Amino acid sequence: MAELSGAEIIAKSLKTQDVNEMFGVVGVPVGPIAAAAQKEDIRYVGVRHEQAAAYAAQAVSYIKGRIAAALVVSGPGMTNAITALGNAEANCWPMILLGGASNLALANRGDFQVAPQVEAARPFVKYSAQCNDPRTIPVFIATAVREAISGRPGPVYVDLPGDVIDAKVDESEVQWEPRVADPRRAKVAQEDITQALDALKSASNPLVIVGKGAAWAQAEDEVREFLDKTQIPFIPTPMGKGVVPDGHPLDMSAARTSALRNCDVVFLIGARFNWILHFGKAPRWREDLRVIQLEIEPEEIGTNVPTEVPLVGDAKAVMGQLNTALEAEPWEFEDNSEWTQSLRAETEEKRERNQESYQSEELPMGYYRPLKILDDAMPDDAIFVCEGENTMGVARTVINSHHARARLDAGTWGTMGVGPGFALGAAVANPGKRVLALEGDAAFGFGPAEVETSVRHRLPITWVIFNNNGIGGGLDEIDYSKPIPPSILTPDVHYEKIGEAFGAPGYYCETPEQLEEAIQASLAIEGPSVINVKLASRAPRHMAKFAWLTRS
Repeated sequence: MAELSGAEIIAKSLKTQDVNEMFGVVGVPVGPIAAAAQKEDIRYVGVRHEQAAAYAAQAVSYIKGRIAAALVVSGPGMTNAITALGNAEANCWPMILLGGASNLALANRGDFQVAPQVEAARPFVKYSAQCNDPRTIPVFIATAVREAISGRPGPVYVDLPGDVIDAKVDESEVQWEPRVADPRRAKVAQEDITQALDALKSASNPLVIVGKGAAWAQAEDEVREFLDKTQIPFIPTPMGKGVVPDGHPLDMSAARTSALRNCDVVFLIGARFNWILHFGKAPRWREDLRVIQLEIEPEEIGTNVPTEVPLVGDAKAVMGQLNTALEAEPWEFEDNSEWTQSLRAETEEKRERNQESYQSEELPMGYYRPLKILDDAMPDDAIFVCEGENTMGVARTVINSHHARARLDAGTWGTMGVGPGFALGAAVANPGKRVLALEGDAAFGFGPAEVETSVRHRLPITWVIFNNNGIGGGLDEIDYSKPIPPSILTPDVHYEKIGEAFGAPGYYCETPEQLEEAIQASLAIEGPSVINVKLASRAPRHMAKFAWLTRS
């Protein structure tokens, strides 16, 4: 039989496991892997920073429901991707990171870019191992993929020494592995279904929380059916938005504080009582809160708040069981109940209050009118990527999501710098769909060179920078007679010229009319463009009863 290099075996193994997208930065020793992947019809997207490669791979994995790969060189290339591994672990998203490593034959001799990479990855992944024989590469790849997609998903790392990548062996000696089967969708006992429905029926103020775990499980049809059958009010987590389209009559996001504080029974669907939901604790929630928790990982049940009804299983399968039970014995919460009506009244009041902000003529602009302009202009099937402290927080209340897995943000880890990689991954995973990447100016600074990647690969990304001159807010000019405040950036930077430098149209907008023209022009372009929106350096956001971050 023919001889195969380690790189060729890696590529063939990835293709067997349905890895169809790879993002990376090539160099010694991983260049041959990228070339071999392309020969196997794996789409390779060369990016400008290893973090962006790993962010893009996890975004593709989440959106498509299988797994994508990131490829990095040894030493600093691999360590540059560790933050992205941590982000994937916190978000419970699968991805496989392939890291080049120093040659086995030169161990303990001070080889080029030597580093303890397997150990460095281990705290952030479900599986971390070094392959030391090209014949066993398929075993390592298959094991990594199985770990990544099974149970609660997460990232994995495979370390690949240069002499393993370059080695050649006879094809007959390779230990080939079949495709790892998709995980079975675990159901729960029928008595658990009955108990969950009984708990909801006993509630005076029931509430459903739809998390991104429901989006990963592709449970959108089942969740929508359940809400339509039961008429229970719901609130999505930030990346749970779109599982049920924003604007649904039962969506009480605008009354979030009241809904959380006053519900007596909450049904968590693929959501966790972490900082995003204020740990389930008072004063953000009731002291006597009763919890129904649908979760794929048994160890998560009861975290921070005791769970009355645990539903340990796959969100799509279990929601299907609940719907079947409701077909046999229909029940719905009273639509005219005081609970539902009070939430609807508050929701409507908040929407009416926002209208004034959406129509503001104030210059420099605040957040609300530009966001409304973007929301009105975005295609229904667009993928929305967003990051930046205020930019992301306000956008969550203005930009509507109509489809599951169509909104990506800083996520569970609150990671800044994810936007450029997420935007690349979203565009690759959704050919033909527009990606709108909304970046605060500080967040955009983590990866502006990825605009060049989007130009080179002709990806339809509209990059929008909300520029308020700082982290959270800046100054109109810097007083150099004093120390520069830590959160201040250079005022009035023309970020649109970054697009122009890389070959993408750039637009600078100071007024609503200019932004309306720019977004329409941008959406008419097949490839990428950059829109720089000047905001007031201290643009405010609407006051909330509680701070967004609960720490005690």
